[in-house]
Amino acid sequence: MERVRFEDILENVSPLHARPRGGIVVAYLDDQPVGCVMYNEMTAGVAEFNRMFLSDAGRGHGFGRLLLDKMFKQMIEDGYQTVVFSSATFLTHAKAMYQAAEFTDASHPEGFPDEWKPYVHFMERAL
Repeated sequence: MERVRFEDILENVSPLHARPRGGIVVAYLDDQPVGCVMYNEMTAGVAEFNRMFLSDAGRGHGFGRLLLDKMFKQMIEDGYQTVVFSSATFLTHAKAMYQAAEFTDASHPEGFPDEWKPYVHFMERAL
């Protein structure tokens, strides 16, 4: 990712994910933040979830799935009907979690670079 674009995202993370067009959900363990998930509007009725993080302390407690479930509820409250995302193909454990959460494979969007297709998969889910 281009450094300038990454710095812009960091500086604007809250406005980029402000409700009702986006959201940030945080998971806590013993009053300490251990994970989060973020989403924003892709197109009318379609949300893109594009950031999920879990600290080492948050792994193995089911927080990934809990974050997804809370995110789905917020998306429905905000009027979304569908959620999409992309992920690296080497994150096989993550893909299994997304499949268990009823995501299905989706095709690469039009214009997606051919040389990146082997490394990125897309998934979607109705809400």
